[in-house]
Amino acid sequence: MLISMTGYGRGEQLIDGRNILCEIRSVNHRYFEYSARVPRAYGYLEEKGKSYLQQLITRGKVELSVSINHVSASDAVVSINETLAKGYADALRSLCEPLGIEDDLKLSDLARFSDIFTLEKTTEDADKIWNDVLTVLQEAAQNFVDMRKLEGKRMEADISSRLDTIEGYVCKIENYTPSIIERYKDRLYGKIKDILENKDVDEQRVLTEVAILTDKIAVDEETVRLHSHLAQFRQLIASTDAVGRKLDFLIQEINREMNTLGSKVQDVVVTNHVVNMKAELEKIREQIQNVE
Repeated sequence: MLISMTGYGRGEQLIDGRNILCEIRSVNHRYFEYSARVPRAYGYLEEKGKSYLQQLITRGKVELSVSINHVSASDAVVSINETLAKGYADALRSLCEPLGIEDDLKLSDLARFSDIFTLEKTTEDADKIWNDVLTVLQEAAQNFVDMRKLEGKRMEADISSRLDTIEGYVCKIENYTPSIIERYKDRLYGKIKDILENKDVDEQRVLTEVAILTDKIAVDEETVRLHSHLAQFRQLIASTDAVGRKLDFLIQEINREMNTLGSKVQDVVVTNHVVNMKAELEKIREQIQNVE
């Protein structure tokens, strides 16, 4: 089945006092292109995320966003500089007698001096953090893949319908081409009779001219190859592999056969069929640009 290069997936979980959010976005791109936004303190997650996503994605411009918010204080320790706090207290009390004010110093008063407090973060286990993030990333990746498959399924249905339309035009050309030969033969007989003023016509000469035209406008090889290419196209879009590049190449081959058909058969009906086929192929090409 086809997989779209466009997708979005989100995962969010609360693990060990950390709220972890992972988001994956992608748009079409010729190759795999990766970028990430992660908290500065967890820069090592950028490369780990890339290695994980490369296992799931072969083509597309992919952006990974990771946020980690601590919802508990378990990651930090607050220490107090008791010597500095005592110094502030002694200094404040020393003002009571000279100023003639009551000593009503409270703990809340000392808390205003922020420099007596020191916040120290506890050492975090990088492997533990990555495993927690990976758990959430896997959830986001599953949602991401599901969305891309759903879009790919819609694209596959549309492309299959257009392939059927193209094949229908190929069959019409196959059925119509013999009548071109017959009409040419009749016109040739008529012109020769007019020139010879109803004298006997050299039928062998006429047949020779018809044979030359038949050889010029014979499209059997082109229509056979078109049927083959269309069959290959259907096999590829039903495959579980990444087929975007193969489909790009196959579209070029189909377009080449259509051009040959149009140049070989100078007939308004065939020309209209070819124009309609190329219009359908162009719509398929636009879809394929977004296939992984």
